[in-house]
Amino acid sequence: MAPGTASPLDGHPLRTLFTNTSARSRRASSWDRTGGNRDFLTIGPGETVTLLEQEGPGCITHFYCALAFYELTDYRDAILRCYWDGEAEPSVEVPLGDFFAITHARVRLIQSQMVTVNPGGGSSHGLNAYFPMPFGEGARITLENRGDRRLGGMLPAFWYHIDYETYDEPLPAETLRFHAQWRQERPTVAIGPPNVQLHGGINLDGAENYVALEAVGTGQMVGLVLEVNNVAGGWYGEGDDMVFIDGEPWPPAIHGTGSEEIFGGGACPSVEYAGPYSGFHLIESPDYAGLVGMYRWYLHDPIRFRRSIRWTIEHGHANNFANEYSSVAYWYQAEPHAPFPALPGRDALRPPLGGRYEEARETLFGAMRAAMGRLQAEPDAFFRVAAAGEGFYRGDFAGVIARLRAEGLA
Repeated sequence: MAPGTASPLDGHPLRTLFTNTSARSRRASSWDRTGGNRDFLTIGPGETVTLLEQEGPGCITHFYCALAFYELTDYRDAILRCYWDGEAEPSVEVPLGDFFAITHARVRLIQSQMVTVNPGGGSSHGLNAYFPMPFGEGARITLENRGDRRLGGMLPAFWYHIDYETYDEPLPAETLRFHAQWRQERPTVAIGPPNVQLHGGINLDGAENYVALEAVGTGQMVGLVLEVNNVAGGWYGEGDDMVFIDGEPWPPAIHGTGSEEIFGGGACPSVEYAGPYSGFHLIESPDYAGLVGMYRWYLHDPIRFRRSIRWTIEHGHANNFANEYSSVAYWYQAEPHAPFPALPGRDALRPPLGGRYEEARETLFGAMRAAMGRLQAEPDAFFRVAAAGEGFYRGDFAGVIARLRAEGLA
């Protein structure tokens, strides 16, 4: 090959797999340090555990965790925090389930580029995140249990892997740090004719929009999980996304045409879907009432900013719907980052539970206790209860009760 000639391999999309580097692969996990098989953590009420503490430069490449037979509320009671380079305040502060796009604590399977939720044995699911999370001087990741029971419900166990690399050389100066932030507004305030889908209202400033992210610095937004509890009923999604870049005045640099366009769907999605880059993966009712969850990964089109970003969306056209909104925004930026809004208290963060939740919980957990009591003599009953439990975590409370009773398990 002539000097200065580029190799055909230089642009190969998987070049990092066959290029020699000085990186070393590492993992922090819940493996049993005694050599036994208790490969999980037990996290008591009010306890905070450290999942990873690493000095020097490196990059997290994969984060996995799982629970089994847990409380539905565990995914909101557990708070994930990530600290880079010795910072005092976290760059990631998000309820555990929502970080993995489990919206309203209702599980849906997802096969996307950045997050996957994979099936396990009935009521257990494997949560995976693939955001690269570089750090220069060190990394610390913690998990707080704000619940009043041990995390994990009937089987209080938390399994996890954090895969990462370490480097001999410092990170390049331009390397940005990963951030993720939770926000919520319960309820949004209706402006104009309340809860009417089509009307003549006007929004020419975006001041009353729901705000999912306000960041100061240089960086790029790479993802969003949006959750709506549509207590108003009817199609709620006429609200446009409006993204204000670098403090520019109205009109915003990015102005959309409705929520379904943000998340890649056709008009008024009423059927759940989950794709590589976008999804309406939770739609509780085909008439749009109740719980809805959406995600969008800005991988091919990151939203870049030099000084600041303000990502907003109308709640109904011209903000005329009074609903409950929450979100997780994911972005990279140069440190330092602006202070995060204070995380709501435990009760304010609890997911909507709805009718028959308590009955379904007592029925399922009672059946599980009975099945565990006769596990050696009748192992099939244990697995049948576990399979029925999947409906509970999807939010099908009436269905779980009916199935357990029909199968003679409750």
